[in-house]
Amino acid sequence: MRTERVTVSLPADLLAAARDAVDHGASDSLAGYIAEAMEARQVRERSLATLADLYGGPPPADELAQARRTLLLVPPAAV
Repeated sequence: MRTERVTVSLPADLLAAARDAVDHGASDSLAGYIAEAMEARQVRERSLATLADLYGGPPPADELAQARRTLLLVPPAAV
């Protein structure tokens, strides 16, 4: 895979959490961690676009919330 070097500014708390994740083996590198996060966002956006196509618009908020709970995509405190 071809890569490019970029410079970005990130909130300090997010950067600290990403570095901590790398330090604990959650990712091989900071660049890898950020690439994984970007990929996850693209997957989420494509999934929401597919749902919008199926519903003829954005899915109802209550159904989307139920799907997130069912798939354990929200922390228990948010349920």
